Amino acid sequence: MSIRKLLLGDEAIALGAIHAGLSGVYAYPGTPSTEITEFIQKDPVARERGIHSRWCTNEKTAMEAALGMSYAGKRALVCMKHVGMNVCADAFVNSAVTGVNGGLVVLAADDPSMHSSQNEQDSRFYAKFAMVPVFEPSNQQEAYDMVAKAFTLSEELKTPVLMRVVTRLAHSRAAVELGEAHAENDFRPSEDRGWVLLPAIARRQYVKLIEKQPQMEEASAWSAFNRLEKEDADLGVVACGIAYNYVKEALSADPARKASILKLSQYPLPAGALRELAASCREILVVEDGQPVVEQDVKALLGAGYPVRGRLTGDLPRTGELDPDSVAASLGVKGAAGLPAAKTLAARPPQLCPGCGHRDVYKALNEVAAEYPGARIFGDIGCYTLGALPPFRALASCVDMGASITMAKGAADAGLFPAIAVIGDSTFTHSGMTGLLDAVNDGSPLTVVISDNLTTAMTGGQDSAGTSKYEAICTGLGVDPAHVRVVVPTPTNIPEITRILREEIAYKGVSVIIPRRECMQTLKRKKK
Repeated sequence: MSIRKLLLGDEAIALGAIHAGLSGVYAYPGTPSTEITEFIQKDPVARERGIHSRWCTNEKTAMEAALGMSYAGKRALVCMKHVGMNVCADAFVNSAVTGVNGGLVVLAADDPSMHSSQNEQDSRFYAKFAMVPVFEPSNQQEAYDMVAKAFTLSEELKTPVLMRVVTRLAHSRAAVELGEAHAENDFRPSEDRGWVLLPAIARRQYVKLIEKQPQMEEASAWSAFNRLEKEDADLGVVACGIAYNYVKEALSADPARKASILKLSQYPLPAGALRELAASCREILVVEDGQPVVEQDVKALLGAGYPVRGRLTGDLPRTGELDPDSVAASLGVKGAAGLPAAKTLAARPPQLCPGCGHRDVYKALNEVAAEYPGARIFGDIGCYTLGALPPFRALASCVDMGASITMAKGAADAGLFPAIAVIGDSTFTHSGMTGLLDAVNDGSPLTVVISDNLTTAMTGGQDSAGTSKYEAICTGLGVDPAHVRVVVPTPTNIPEITRILREEIAYKGVSVIIPRRECMQTLKRKKK
C-alpha cells in the first residue's frame, strides 16, 4: 500500500534524501532552502539513524564538510540559497575536479523576484561553470524522486550533482507518493589520489572531468524527467522545471493553441530531443524561471538562423519570477487576461518586531551618529537590515554577508570618520571574522557593533554558531579586551549605550560593542 504525504517542495527534497540513504546534511540557513535541513533535524527516521544535521557556520564550511563525508563513502546533501553558492564556489568548482566517492548533491534554492534576497542570480550557471549535471524538478513529486536519482548519478559518474529549485516550488505544497527508505552507504574512505589537487594531479583530474561530459549528456538524453510531447504545431516550447506547469496550464485554457513541448528537468541540454523539436516546428519559445541559461544554449545549438524566443527577446519578462499570465501571453493564448488587478493599497514595509533589541541599538546609533556630520553606518544581512527603513533610516550600505566590517574598514582607510559597522551574531561568524582580523592588523579606526540576539533570527531562529563565544573570538582576533564592550539593549539602557559608543568612536583603533538580548520571537516560542 503506497503512502502519500502533503509536503512542501523543501520537505519533499528532505524526505527524498533520507529515503535515498542520506548520512549527513550540511547547510547554512537561507530562504528558501531552510526548511530542508529543519525537516531532517526533526524527522524520526533521521534521528533514529543519527543522520548528521547540525547547522554550519557558512556555506563554504558546509560544502567542504559534505565533501569530506563523500570522501568517506557516505551520501551527503548540501543546502543553501542561491547567493550561498557564491560563498561555497571555491569548494564546489574544485569538487567537480576531485570527483566524489559517496554521492554528493548540492541543493541551491533560487529566489526569482528577490522575495528575500539581494539578487536574482541563477545557480544553473554555476553548474555550467563547474561542468556538472543539474536536476530541476517541475513539482513536489519530482523533487522527492529526483534526489535518489541525483545521488545515484553522482556515484555512477563520480561527480557532484546540482539540484536547483525556485521559491514557488520550495514553498508550495502537494501530495507526494513515497517510496521505500534505503540503507546508508557503508563506510569506505577513498583510496584515490585524485583528491590532492596539486597542479600535476589537477590537470589529470580535469581531463577526466572533460571526458565525463558525454556521459552527462547521455544521462540527460535518457532521463525520465525529460520528455518530448509532440503536436502538429508551428510552435515548440522548451519548458524548464516549474515553468512546465505554467505552460500546460496556459495551453489547457485555449484548446485552439497548439504547441510541441520539450519538458526539461535534467541538464546538460538533451541536444537530440531539442533538434527533433526544432525540426518539427518553425520557432521555439524557451520558458524558464530565472535567467536565460537555457535560451542561450538553445540559440547556440540551433544557430543564428533559427528563431528562438524567450527572456532575451522580451517575449517573457527579463526580471522577476514567471507566472501563469506572463507565460500565457508569451504563448499567444487567447483570453489570458489573468486575475483583475488588485486595488492600490498603501505600502506596508516590514519592520523590526516590537520590543526587538535591534530597535534600541539603532536608536542609540542614530543619536550618536547625529553628533558627527560625516558619520556612516555600514549594514549587513539579517533582520537588522530593516534599520535601513523608516523610522530609523540608519544604514548607508548592505551588500552581502560580512560586508559591513570590510566596507567600514575601507571607508576608514579612505579617511571617513567615524566608520561604524553593524553586523548580526550569526553573520559575524558566517563571514565577518576575517574582516575584523584585517581591521585589527591595520589598526583601523573602526567601531564594530555585533548585535547579538542569540539566534539566527531572520530565517526562523536556528542556532547561531558563535553563541557565548563572541567576546573570546574578538579578543582572539586581536581586539584589545578593554575595547570589547557588552551592553543590554533596552530603552532604559540607551544612555549607557550612547556613552559607550562615544567612548569607542573616540578610540583610535578597532573597538567592538556587543548589544546582547534574546530575539523576541525565540523568547515567545520558549515561553509557549
